[in-house]
Amino acid sequence: MSGPLAGVRIVDLTTVLMGPYATQLLGDLGADIIKVEAPSGDNVRTIGAARHEGMSGIFLHCNRNKRSVVLDLKQPDGKAALLKLVETADVFIYNVRPQAMARLGLDYEALAAVNPRLVYVGVYGYGQGGPYAAKPAYDDLIQGAAGIPTLSLQAGSDVPRYAPLAMADRIVGMSAANAVSAALFHRERTGEGQRVDIPMFETMAAFVLGDHMTGATFEPPLGPAGYARLLNEHRKPYRTRDGHVCVLVYNDKQWQTFFAMIGQPDLMEKDPRFATIGKRTENIHELYRMVAEVMLTRTTAEWLDLLEQADIPVMPMNTIDSLLEDPHLNAVGFFQVVDHPSEGKTRQMAVPSTWSRTPPELSRHAPRFGQHSAEVLREAGYDETRIAALAAEGVTVLDRHG
Repeated sequence: MSGPLAGVRIVDLTTVLMGPYATQLLGDLGADIIKVEAPSGDNVRTIGAARHEGMSGIFLHCNRNKRSVVLDLKQPDGKAALLKLVETADVFIYNVRPQAMARLGLDYEALAAVNPRLVYVGVYGYGQGGPYAAKPAYDDLIQGAAGIPTLSLQAGSDVPRYAPLAMADRIVGMSAANAVSAALFHRERTGEGQRVDIPMFETMAAFVLGDHMTGATFEPPLGPAGYARLLNEHRKPYRTRDGHVCVLVYNDKQWQTFFAMIGQPDLMEKDPRFATIGKRTENIHELYRMVAEVMLTRTTAEWLDLLEQADIPVMPMNTIDSLLEDPHLNAVGFFQVVDHPSEGKTRQMAVPSTWSRTPPELSRHAPRFGQHSAEVLREAGYDETRIAALAAEGVTVLDRHG
């Protein structure tokens, strides 16, 4: 395996999306991800379109570069096998509530006793010092708790709405991958393992408030919370004569060019509301409403041509279908059709970053359920007889296609 994390072994006790997305990012960077699944399997295996049971499209896109081993951790032999894996692991990551890990006897103290150099990472709902500590958490709940639906109301929605993607899961997953990398760097310097907790609510609160605390940053407040430009009801793809276009006129030079383009070259000098970025922000509703009105006068193609020639930031508004055919993404090789051993031809997305010395790569396809149970248990020191016995006892599941 290549990638900057080649040689790092991660025992991955995560399911659904947030944790698996974090470990896929780490697997893309070269880490050996051992995905430990309960006998019931990861629920995401069965969500959405699939050629074969347990191998849905969503699962394929958050579980590449992993090996799947099935262990029933409620059985003593299953827990013992997990501890054997932890002995040689660099990282252990989970995304259930810490209380559940304690009940299983898999809290930090128990695993650090087996491997003092272990980086033990929890990705779950809420920090353990507050009243929400034991509450369950899902993407929708965290979006709501962090204020995202109310922001949609302030921005003009008729009802509060969640962002139509698993935004909290993926943002917190990226935060977790970042934390794992930093903790490994610390361990390389000091030899010290440690426990790292990444709570969803606090992570998303910081993400939202970085934009929207604004005047409430100061004590006493210098104004209300909320970034006016982002909350403007006209901040959306502008309707043109025949479609929509995405435009962001931002700095003084761009506004001067835009006003000249629409026949008002001296508007910034004549109207103090639009003279500076500060004044434009104060009057952003009127400004964006004016832009919305003028965008209706030309077609999408005309605006794209005019604005690109004027070096004003503009992009077409893709649909999901047109995004899959985007000329830039196809030119940089972002989409690759690959042959999955059991699922046939699948469209995969490349790792977005590029590296001059340790490039990430697709080294393993998303695994079938229990595909690597025997392989991983052999590496942990189990012989074939013992592996067969564990399978017979329901402690593990072996790949039926292997």
